Amino acid sequence: MLITNGILITWADPNRMLENYAVHIEGDRITEIAPQRELLSRYPQAEKLDAGGQYVMPGNICAHTHFYGAFARGLAIPGPAPKDFPEILEKLWWPLDRSLRMEDVAASAEVMLVDAIKHGTTTLIDHHASPNAIEGSLDVIADVVDKSGLRAVLCYEVTDRDGKDKAQAGIAENVRFIERIRNSHVAEGRVAATFGLHASLTLSDETLDKCRQSVPQGVGFHIHVAEHEVDEYDSLAKSGLRVVDRLAQHGILGDRTIVAHAVHVDANEIGLLADTGTWVTHQPRSNMNNGVGVAEVESILRADVPVCLGTDGFSHTMWAEWKAAYLMHKLWHRDPRRMNGADVVRMGVYNNARLANVFFPDAPLGTLTEGAFADIIFVDYHPHTPFTTGNLPWQIIFGFNESMITTTIAAGKVLMKDRQLLTLDEQEVAARAMDLAPGVWERYDRQFHSPPVP
Repeated sequence: MLITNGILITWADPNRMLENYAVHIEGDRITEIAPQRELLSRYPQAEKLDAGGQYVMPGNICAHTHFYGAFARGLAIPGPAPKDFPEILEKLWWPLDRSLRMEDVAASAEVMLVDAIKHGTTTLIDHHASPNAIEGSLDVIADVVDKSGLRAVLCYEVTDRDGKDKAQAGIAENVRFIERIRNSHVAEGRVAATFGLHASLTLSDETLDKCRQSVPQGVGFHIHVAEHEVDEYDSLAKSGLRVVDRLAQHGILGDRTIVAHAVHVDANEIGLLADTGTWVTHQPRSNMNNGVGVAEVESILRADVPVCLGTDGFSHTMWAEWKAAYLMHKLWHRDPRRMNGADVVRMGVYNNARLANVFFPDAPLGTLTEGAFADIIFVDYHPHTPFTTGNLPWQIIFGFNESMITTTIAAGKVLMKDRQLLTLDEQEVAARAMDLAPGVWERYDRQFHSPPVP
């Protein structure tokens, strides 16, 4: 395939914008980027994909999400509104995840992957929970990822909150799926695996040690850390240690481990994250919605901790997450100089790409360069001021929106062309979710009023 008549935004380092260039794709890789005239002459029989003057750039990457949260949209929480994040967990998320059956797990993934394709997000790192549908749940999600054509990293959330048997089942599901990925070519290599943990506040020392002992060699963890102060106080009560120190003691940190949020970590914890090469993901829209505070992202970045951007189950509109990060830190500090656009790009482009490459190491991701994976989007943006590599971050923050994405390609396959989805039927997916939603909400209501005793 030959992509022609586009303006290329490479996100190489240094970034380049190339006019009158074309992109040649073979299989799932970009094989050549050269002046268009040369490539048309060299590959006269290649299928042509005409960008029509649009911007052609790498697909976006989401560093932390929850497909299973799809059925939360519009859900009414009984009684008084939750007053803080612990109540949000107890009143919304934990009754909801206990309400999911296997068909709901599949439908949630379908809905979220349709959203990702439409909004140009081609790689997603998911964190799954369905305590009453554990065994095989990651296979169900992987099947939907396979059908969608996208790229995803999957794990199951181990927790003690539903009892020891389900904690053990969660461990077993992670191990089984990791071994399946290692021993087979799932979704043509577009699905990877890691080991999921909920958070320190719902994990005993015994379970943390079991997870550490069970995780296959070379695999890290994906865990929520200090999203709210309660996580720190719980860790201090259990162990006398703050959360990151406790996780370090149990061997959870490392250069293949993802820590989501890190809103309430202190300077020593930041140092531990840096020393171990642990990844941190920042989810500003979720943090605002849950009222948990704002992570000291600029300080964490300065400590040389690789901070990435995720959505935490919000729509996979990564540029909306960019905008939220850019604006939230200015307001929080009452200082318009905070959160430079270049730092947003550092998280949302370069660090996200580096993290994705941990799981998909065979070729670069997040860049239009020869040899990279062919994960590409077309953006129908019409600037009315000079548009350069120097001002690109601010053109995106103040000018781009995801409705401008017209074409999405992952692993060299066109998943959406001219805003028409080709691998998933959006109407069919929405109708299936609509049929299932009343049952999920009915079970949620029962779970809310009769929570299980671990």
